[in-house]
Amino acid sequence: MTSMTNQPKPMSDEELQRCLVVVQEALDSLKAKNISVLHVAELTDVMDYIVIADATSKRHVNALADQVGAIAKQQGFMPIGREGEKDSDWTLIDLGAVVVHVMTPQARAFYDLEGLWSSPEELRKLVARDLSER
Repeated sequence: MTSMTNQPKPMSDEELQRCLVVVQEALDSLKAKNISVLHVAELTDVMDYIVIADATSKRHVNALADQVGAIAKQQGFMPIGREGEKDSDWTLIDLGAVVVHVMTPQARAFYDLEGLWSSPEELRKLVARDLSER
């Protein structure tokens, strides 16, 4: 995904809000469903917001991801990376402080990102044990 050398400069609060609007409009333009915005800045220093949206099919996942990337770029928010194959039921678009997940409803239910990111206890379960504690 993101390498340390390609880290974008931090976004101001105004830039963050504008980026979220750009993402919302890109998703709305191709009829994404059930769009959620999670503020996760207190849980991680990797990003400030996670946007999650449903697509109706794998083809729709790809079209939405393309649209988000293209419109974000047009508006000055350069995508850092994209994860997910053309025939995937989940694609991630990394815009730095805003990370967008476009998923089929089945993938969204299975991975339950909202549940994971709303619970610091669940996140702690995923943290690898510090090897220096041996």
